[in-house]
Amino acid sequence: MINYEEELKNFKPSLEVEEAEAAIYNHDLTDVTDIINELIRDIRPGNQF
Repeated sequence: MINYEEELKNFKPSLEVEEAEAAIYNHDLTDVTDIINELIRDIRPGNQF
């Protein structure tokens, strides 16, 4: 059975759209394109991507 009082104590409101967007964009994440570019640079050091 769900204890609603306990669930309400643990509730954390979600971020507003602007805050969520800032939190997402401020993380420097490596994606597949970054990895491929790094691999190509390792193979051919003269290439700039």
